Amino acid sequence: MLLRASARTVAVMAHDGSLFHHLTEQFVHMHGYRPGPSEARSWERSIPVLAAALNDAGLGDVEVMLEYALPLNSKRADAVLAGVHPVSGEPSYVVVELKQWSQATPHDDDPELCHVDAYSRPVLNPIEQVRRYCEYLVNFNGAVAEHPERVSGVAYLHNATEFGVSGLREVERDDQGQLFTADNRGAFLDYLRTKLSDKHSGARAADELQDGKTVPSKQLMAVAAQEVREREQFVLLDEQQVAYRMVLNAVRKAKHSDHKEVVVVTGGPGTGKSVIALTLLGELYRQGAPALHATGSQSFTKTMRKVAGARKREVQDLFKYFNSFMTAEKNTLDVVICDEAHRIRETSANRYTSAAHRTGRPQIDELIDVARVPVFLLDEHQVVRPGEMGTVAEIKAAAARKGLECHVVPLDSQFRCGGSDAYLRWVVRLLGLESGGSVTWEPDDRMQLLVAESPQEMEAFLEDRRTQGYGARMSAGYCWPWSPEPKPGEPLPADVVIGDWARPWNLRGERAISGAPPSALWATDPAGFGQIGCVYTAQGFEYDWSGVIIGPDLVWRTDRWVTDRTKSKDPVFKKSTPDADVDRLIRNTYKVLLTRGMVGTVVYSTDPETRDKLRELVGLERQAAAV
Repeated sequence: MLLRASARTVAVMAHDGSLFHHLTEQFVHMHGYRPGPSEARSWERSIPVLAAALNDAGLGDVEVMLEYALPLNSKRADAVLAGVHPVSGEPSYVVVELKQWSQATPHDDDPELCHVDAYSRPVLNPIEQVRRYCEYLVNFNGAVAEHPERVSGVAYLHNATEFGVSGLREVERDDQGQLFTADNRGAFLDYLRTKLSDKHSGARAADELQDGKTVPSKQLMAVAAQEVREREQFVLLDEQQVAYRMVLNAVRKAKHSDHKEVVVVTGGPGTGKSVIALTLLGELYRQGAPALHATGSQSFTKTMRKVAGARKREVQDLFKYFNSFMTAEKNTLDVVICDEAHRIRETSANRYTSAAHRTGRPQIDELIDVARVPVFLLDEHQVVRPGEMGTVAEIKAAAARKGLECHVVPLDSQFRCGGSDAYLRWVVRLLGLESGGSVTWEPDDRMQLLVAESPQEMEAFLEDRRTQGYGARMSAGYCWPWSPEPKPGEPLPADVVIGDWARPWNLRGERAISGAPPSALWATDPAGFGQIGCVYTAQGFEYDWSGVIIGPDLVWRTDRWVTDRTKSKDPVFKKSTPDADVDRLIRNTYKVLLTRGMVGTVVYSTDPETRDKLRELVGLERQAAAV
């Protein structure tokens, strides 16, 4: 959070002008850049209004936590009010979403979405937004996990009249989703008094919420079966829910008319694309709508089939590959959900494709044609192989050629890497994927970053974390040869050799050998810790602690990164692959590997000069303290 203080103190700071300065200073310290104009305006205009309301209600001792960060993702509630319930005497929390809107209208016939003049696309109804923040807080904070009744939610549209936003009240309201406007400020004050006592300080309740243990993230694989077969397990927030609703609305229109449209959901690692995909699949499956999940990732597809379809064959059949639709008739499905669509290739044909099916037809066209609502979820910066071409521009162009509408929903918040925007920014700056050069890591209490002096030190550290109940994996750039797999019972060949330390790559085949899991389950089976994963088995997955070995294909020299294609053993790089493409793909590979960890990352480079640079950027003092 950016500030925690009593309502009385917040009001004083707003009056003397120090509030905005403090929030800006804290924001820069935590995120590494200045807040945008809209965020700054909201602080200047909305927070003083909230502080005044609290004090006018006689709640000056209530604790106000501004820009409260939700656990394990980068979303922030505008404010969480902490106090004592006036009747029960128990801790009581009110999540507040502040809006400067003067008017808003529901989106068509879906009141969960709304239109506001300031935005070009639909946004989530603030009642639904704050309700989901409450649900998410209960799901992930141990202080309230067993006491959901302690958490309430309210959207305060302090510039709006009842007439201007009356349509927003069409959604169901409950204790975690209320709405007040300038017209009923008195009712807002009364509401606050029903949740927060005017006779007690909220400091202790705030302490309890802050100290609440973060409930382990509902890992995508672990709950997939429940998600697909029975009911929604994930709470979708803000633009995630917008993307979800946009697809369901498109499906509804397709059922009632001869309608077809394309939806693209784009976002970086951990923004929840696969969560949206599974939530959609679960809902469509429950509705009986013909829908399939498709991906270019063998590991992801096989894991989904194994975990989500463990007991029902029809569930396994929901998970296909991008090249499964070469001969499918047009619009045979209501929806095809293309997860990791950045891995779409030029065509579906490969060396096993019969001559009759080698039509040269673009794979994007096949995926668009097969369903009335094709959905593409992608991150353009995760392209790691030559020939992968799933981009927003390519999909929009393909839709335009067919005369179809194409709606793009960007996801800005991320849930991987402990929800640390700062860590993801550090990674992309480190690898030169964004301009400005590398920056020193500033710990943000969300993600831990360490540099190992040897692979032995990395492995020992991760093994220790495993004894504490964390999951952990080690991965590396594709810089070592990959031997054929041994016969059952024989030891795995230790191909990744660094000095006197050697470990095997993960298996490539579909069966377990010598205690190691098959390739598709390396990232999710605890037995995968003994092998070194590559980008193709790690991509799309996450684990608590990630150990990353940067090989000799990417080294730091004086003031910049240098890629050496001769050090890569990846067979996908052909002589015809341009140097610029190899450089980009190698950097993207390490971005993928460095963004798998949920709790922390340990990085090691085989190159001494590169290790020196990593130590400099991470900080020797912090490194020693952490180890």
